[in-house]
Amino acid sequence: MGLALPTLGLLAALGAAALLAWRVGVQGPAFRLRAIRFQGLAQVTPEALLELSPVHVGDPLALADLAAMERALLRNPWVARASIERRLLPPALEVTVVERQAAALVDLDGLYLADGAGQVFKRAAPGDGLDLPVVTGIGREAWSERRDDAQAVLRAALALAGRWRELGLDRRAPISEIHVDPDAGVTVFAGEDGLEIRLGQGDLPAKLGRLGQVLAALAAEGRRGEIIHLDNRRHPDWVAVRIAGAKRGDAEGRSPVAVGPRGP
Repeated sequence: MGLALPTLGLLAALGAAALLAWRVGVQGPAFRLRAIRFQGLAQVTPEALLELSPVHVGDPLALADLAAMERALLRNPWVARASIERRLLPPALEVTVVERQAAALVDLDGLYLADGAGQVFKRAAPGDGLDLPVVTGIGREAWSERRDDAQAVLRAALALAGRWRELGLDRRAPISEIHVDPDAGVTVFAGEDGLEIRLGQGDLPAKLGRLGQVLAALAAEGRRGEIIHLDNRRHPDWVAVRIAGAKRGDAEGRSPVAVGPRGP
Protein backbone atom coordinates (compact mmCIF):
# COMPACT_ATOMS: atom_id res chain seq x y z
CA MET A 1 0.00 0.00 0.00
CA GLY A 2 2.80 2.35 0.82
CA LEU A 3 4.28 1.85 -2.64
CA ALA A 4 0.95 1.89 -4.47
CA LEU A 5 -0.48 5.06 -2.98
CA PRO A 6 2.10 7.41 -4.52
CA THR A 7 1.55 5.77 -7.91
CA LEU A 8 -2.23 6.11 -7.63
CA GLY A 9 -1.82 9.68 -6.56
CA LEU A 10 0.42 10.38 -9.56
CA LEU A 11 -2.09 8.78 -11.94
CA ALA A 12 -4.92 10.80 -10.44
CA ALA A 13 -2.90 13.99 -10.83
CA LEU A 14 -2.08 13.15 -14.43
CA GLY A 15 -5.75 12.40 -15.13
CA ALA A 16 -6.84 15.67 -13.59
CA ALA A 17 -4.21 17.53 -15.60
CA ALA A 18 -5.36 15.82 -18.80
CA LEU A 19 -9.00 16.66 -18.09
CA LEU A 20 -8.07 20.26 -17.41
CA ALA A 21 -6.00 20.42 -20.60
CA TRP A 22 -8.90 18.93 -22.61
CA ARG A 23 -11.36 21.41 -21.16
CA VAL A 24 -9.05 24.32 -21.82
CA GLY A 25 -7.84 23.15 -25.22
CA VAL A 26 -11.12 21.81 -26.60
CA GLN A 27 -13.89 23.56 -24.74
CA GLY A 28 -12.06 26.68 -23.70
CA PRO A 29 -12.85 30.07 -25.26
CA ALA A 30 -9.56 30.17 -27.16
CA PHE A 31 -10.59 27.27 -29.42
CA ARG A 32 -14.23 28.08 -30.02
CA LEU A 33 -15.41 28.94 -33.52
CA ARG A 34 -15.10 32.61 -34.29
CA ALA A 35 -16.35 32.47 -37.89
CA ILE A 36 -17.97 30.25 -40.52
CA ARG A 37 -17.01 31.49 -43.98
CA PHE A 38 -18.68 30.47 -47.26
CA GLN A 39 -17.28 30.42 -50.77
CA GLY A 40 -19.02 29.81 -54.10
CA LEU A 41 -22.40 31.31 -53.26
CA ALA A 42 -24.51 33.05 -55.90
CA GLN A 43 -28.11 31.92 -55.42
CA VAL A 44 -27.92 31.11 -51.70
CA THR A 45 -27.14 33.45 -48.81
CA PRO A 46 -24.83 32.50 -45.91
CA GLU A 47 -27.69 33.21 -43.53
CA ALA A 48 -29.91 30.62 -45.22
CA LEU A 49 -27.20 27.96 -44.89
CA LEU A 50 -26.39 28.84 -41.29
CA GLU A 51 -30.04 28.22 -40.42
CA LEU A 52 -29.63 24.63 -41.65
CA SER A 53 -26.25 24.05 -40.01
CA PRO A 54 -25.94 22.05 -36.76
CA VAL A 55 -22.61 23.84 -36.14
CA HIS A 56 -22.57 27.49 -35.10
CA VAL A 57 -20.15 30.22 -34.12
CA GLY A 58 -19.15 29.68 -30.48
CA ASP A 59 -19.11 25.87 -30.70
CA PRO A 60 -15.83 24.07 -29.93
CA LEU A 61 -13.82 23.75 -33.13
CA ALA A 62 -12.57 20.23 -32.35
CA LEU A 63 -16.09 18.91 -31.67
CA ALA A 64 -17.70 20.31 -34.84
CA ASP A 65 -19.34 17.46 -36.78
CA LEU A 66 -18.36 18.43 -40.32
CA ALA A 67 -20.03 15.43 -41.96
CA ALA A 68 -23.35 16.27 -40.32
CA MET A 69 -22.95 19.88 -41.37
CA GLU A 70 -22.32 18.91 -45.00
CA ARG A 71 -25.43 16.72 -45.03
CA ALA A 72 -27.48 19.55 -43.54
CA LEU A 73 -26.36 22.05 -46.18
CA LEU A 74 -27.48 19.67 -48.95
CA ARG A 75 -31.05 20.20 -47.78
CA ASN A 76 -30.96 23.53 -49.60
CA PRO A 77 -32.03 22.69 -53.19
CA TRP A 78 -29.43 25.00 -54.73
CA VAL A 79 -26.53 23.17 -53.05
CA ALA A 80 -25.09 20.37 -55.18
CA ARG A 81 -21.96 19.74 -53.07
CA ALA A 82 -20.36 21.17 -49.94
CA SER A 83 -16.92 20.62 -48.41
CA ILE A 84 -15.75 22.00 -45.04
CA GLU A 85 -12.27 22.50 -43.58
CA ARG A 86 -11.13 23.56 -40.10
CA ARG A 87 -8.85 26.55 -39.59
CA LEU A 88 -6.96 26.88 -36.27
CA LEU A 89 -5.79 30.49 -36.20
CA PRO A 90 -8.23 31.98 -35.59
CA PRO A 91 -10.65 29.04 -35.08
CA ALA A 92 -12.98 29.00 -38.10
CA LEU A 93 -14.64 26.81 -40.70
CA GLU A 94 -14.14 27.31 -44.46
CA VAL A 95 -17.17 26.06 -46.38
CA THR A 96 -16.88 25.64 -50.16
CA VAL A 97 -20.24 25.26 -51.89
CA VAL A 98 -20.91 24.12 -55.45
CA GLU A 99 -24.31 25.40 -56.50
CA ARG A 100 -26.60 23.86 -59.11
CA GLN A 101 -26.75 25.74 -62.39
CA ALA A 102 -30.32 26.13 -63.64
CA ALA A 103 -30.58 25.41 -67.38
CA ALA A 104 -34.34 25.59 -67.97
CA LEU A 105 -37.76 25.87 -66.44
CA VAL A 106 -40.00 22.79 -66.71
CA ASP A 107 -43.78 22.97 -66.67
CA LEU A 108 -44.98 20.12 -64.44
CA ASP A 109 -48.34 21.66 -63.52
CA GLY A 110 -46.21 24.43 -62.05
CA LEU A 111 -42.79 25.75 -63.02
CA TYR A 112 -39.69 23.98 -61.69
CA LEU A 113 -35.97 24.55 -62.21
CA ALA A 114 -33.87 21.89 -63.93
CA ASP A 115 -30.08 21.73 -64.21
CA GLY A 116 -28.10 20.78 -67.31
CA ALA A 117 -28.26 17.07 -66.45
CA GLY A 118 -32.05 17.13 -66.46
CA GLN A 119 -32.41 17.02 -62.69
CA VAL A 120 -35.44 18.96 -61.49
CA PHE A 121 -34.32 20.38 -58.14
CA LYS A 122 -36.74 23.05 -56.95
CA ARG A 123 -39.98 24.86 -57.64
CA ALA A 124 -39.38 28.19 -59.36
CA ALA A 125 -39.91 31.29 -57.24
CA PRO A 126 -40.06 35.00 -58.18
CA GLY A 127 -36.87 35.66 -56.25
CA ASP A 128 -34.82 33.26 -58.38
CA GLY A 129 -34.25 36.03 -60.93
CA LEU A 130 -33.71 33.72 -63.90
CA ASP A 131 -34.55 34.22 -67.58
CA LEU A 132 -34.62 30.68 -68.95
CA PRO A 133 -36.41 28.74 -71.70
CA VAL A 134 -39.48 26.81 -70.60
CA VAL A 135 -39.87 23.12 -71.50
CA THR A 136 -43.54 22.16 -71.87
CA GLY A 137 -45.41 19.03 -72.87
CA ILE A 138 -43.97 16.53 -70.36
CA GLY A 139 -46.67 16.80 -67.70
CA ARG A 140 -46.74 16.01 -64.01
CA GLU A 141 -48.24 12.54 -64.47
CA ALA A 142 -45.51 11.42 -66.87
CA TRP A 143 -42.84 12.84 -64.57
CA SER A 144 -44.25 10.98 -61.58
CA GLU A 145 -45.07 7.65 -63.21
CA ARG A 146 -42.52 7.36 -66.04
CA ARG A 147 -39.61 9.32 -64.62
CA ASP A 148 -36.82 7.76 -66.73
CA ASP A 149 -38.64 8.36 -70.03
CA ALA A 150 -39.70 11.88 -69.05
CA GLN A 151 -36.18 12.74 -67.92
CA ALA A 152 -34.77 11.50 -71.24
CA VAL A 153 -37.17 13.83 -73.06
CA LEU A 154 -36.09 16.72 -70.84
CA ARG A 155 -32.41 16.01 -71.46
CA ALA A 156 -33.06 15.96 -75.21
CA ALA A 157 -34.77 19.37 -74.96
CA LEU A 158 -31.82 20.75 -72.99
CA ALA A 159 -29.40 19.35 -75.58
CA LEU A 160 -31.41 21.13 -78.28
CA ALA A 161 -31.16 24.40 -76.37
CA GLY A 162 -27.40 23.91 -76.00
CA ARG A 163 -26.94 23.22 -79.71
CA TRP A 164 -29.10 26.26 -80.47
CA ARG A 165 -26.65 28.44 -78.55
CA GLU A 166 -23.61 26.79 -80.13
CA LEU A 167 -24.90 27.60 -83.62
CA GLY A 168 -25.57 31.22 -82.63
CA LEU A 169 -29.29 30.92 -83.29
CA ASP A 170 -30.04 32.59 -79.98
CA ARG A 171 -28.59 35.84 -81.36
CA ARG A 172 -31.37 35.96 -83.96
CA ALA A 173 -34.11 34.11 -82.10
CA PRO A 174 -33.56 33.38 -78.39
CA ILE A 175 -35.69 30.46 -77.22
CA SER A 176 -38.62 31.20 -74.96
CA GLU A 177 -40.27 27.75 -75.04
CA ILE A 178 -39.52 24.21 -76.19
CA HIS A 179 -42.69 22.15 -76.55
CA VAL A 180 -42.36 18.37 -76.86
CA ASP A 181 -45.13 16.17 -78.22
CA PRO A 182 -44.98 12.39 -78.72
CA ASP A 183 -46.67 12.68 -82.13
CA ALA A 184 -45.78 16.09 -83.53
CA GLY A 185 -42.24 16.15 -82.15
CA VAL A 186 -40.53 19.37 -81.08
CA THR A 187 -41.81 22.91 -81.57
CA VAL A 188 -39.72 25.90 -80.52
CA PHE A 189 -41.06 29.36 -79.82
CA ALA A 190 -38.37 32.00 -80.12
CA GLY A 191 -37.74 35.69 -80.46
CA GLU A 192 -39.67 38.65 -79.14
CA ASP A 193 -42.60 38.00 -81.51
CA GLY A 194 -42.98 34.33 -80.60
CA LEU A 195 -41.77 32.86 -83.89
CA GLU A 196 -43.07 29.28 -84.11
CA ILE A 197 -40.50 26.79 -85.41
CA ARG A 198 -41.82 23.29 -86.02
CA LEU A 199 -38.86 20.92 -85.97
CA GLY A 200 -40.85 17.69 -85.80
CA GLN A 201 -38.96 14.49 -85.10
CA GLY A 202 -35.46 13.32 -85.97
CA ASP A 203 -32.38 14.81 -87.68
CA LEU A 204 -32.34 17.90 -85.48
CA PRO A 205 -28.72 18.92 -86.27
CA ALA A 206 -29.46 19.16 -90.00
CA LYS A 207 -32.73 20.97 -89.36
CA LEU A 208 -31.03 23.53 -87.15
CA GLY A 209 -28.47 24.14 -89.89
CA ARG A 210 -31.25 24.85 -92.40
CA LEU A 211 -33.01 27.02 -89.84
CA GLY A 212 -29.90 29.17 -89.54
CA GLN A 213 -29.91 29.73 -93.31
CA VAL A 214 -33.59 30.68 -93.31
CA LEU A 215 -33.24 33.15 -90.42
CA ALA A 216 -30.24 34.78 -92.12
CA ALA A 217 -32.15 35.08 -95.42
CA LEU A 218 -35.19 36.60 -93.72
CA ALA A 219 -33.03 39.11 -91.87
CA ALA A 220 -31.23 40.08 -95.11
CA GLU A 221 -34.57 40.71 -96.81
CA GLY A 222 -35.97 42.61 -93.85
CA ARG A 223 -38.80 40.14 -93.42
CA ARG A 224 -40.06 38.31 -90.37
CA GLY A 225 -41.29 34.76 -90.20
CA GLU A 226 -44.42 33.78 -88.35
CA ILE A 227 -44.16 29.98 -88.65
CA ILE A 228 -41.23 27.98 -89.99
CA HIS A 229 -41.92 24.36 -90.90
CA LEU A 230 -39.03 21.90 -90.83
CA ASP A 231 -41.28 18.95 -90.08
CA ASN A 232 -42.12 17.74 -93.58
CA ARG A 233 -41.91 13.96 -93.23
CA ARG A 234 -42.09 13.24 -96.96
CA HIS A 235 -39.45 15.85 -97.79
CA PRO A 236 -37.40 16.31 -94.60
CA ASP A 237 -34.88 18.60 -96.35
CA TRP A 238 -37.55 21.15 -97.28
CA VAL A 239 -38.48 24.24 -95.31
CA ALA A 240 -41.73 26.22 -95.53
CA VAL A 241 -41.96 29.72 -94.11
CA ARG A 242 -45.11 31.68 -93.39
CA ILE A 243 -44.19 35.35 -93.60
CA ALA A 244 -45.69 37.63 -90.96
CA GLY A 245 -47.77 40.48 -92.36
CA ALA A 246 -47.89 39.06 -95.88
CA LYS A 247 -50.85 39.88 -98.13
CA ARG A 248 -53.69 37.43 -98.25
CA GLY A 249 -52.67 34.60 -100.51
CA ASP A 250 -54.00 31.47 -98.87
CA ALA A 251 -56.97 30.37 -96.79
CA GLU A 252 -55.46 31.73 -93.61
CA GLY A 253 -54.48 35.10 -95.00
CA ARG A 254 -50.74 34.41 -95.16
CA SER A 255 -48.43 33.59 -98.06
CA PRO A 256 -46.36 30.48 -97.31
CA VAL A 257 -42.89 30.43 -98.87
CA ALA A 258 -41.34 27.05 -99.71
CA VAL A 259 -37.61 26.57 -99.39
CA GLY A 260 -36.02 23.63 -101.14
CA PRO A 261 -33.01 21.45 -100.35
CA ARG A 262 -30.59 23.91 -101.97
CA GLY A 263 -31.39 26.49 -99.37
CA PRO A 264 -33.40 29.72 -99.39
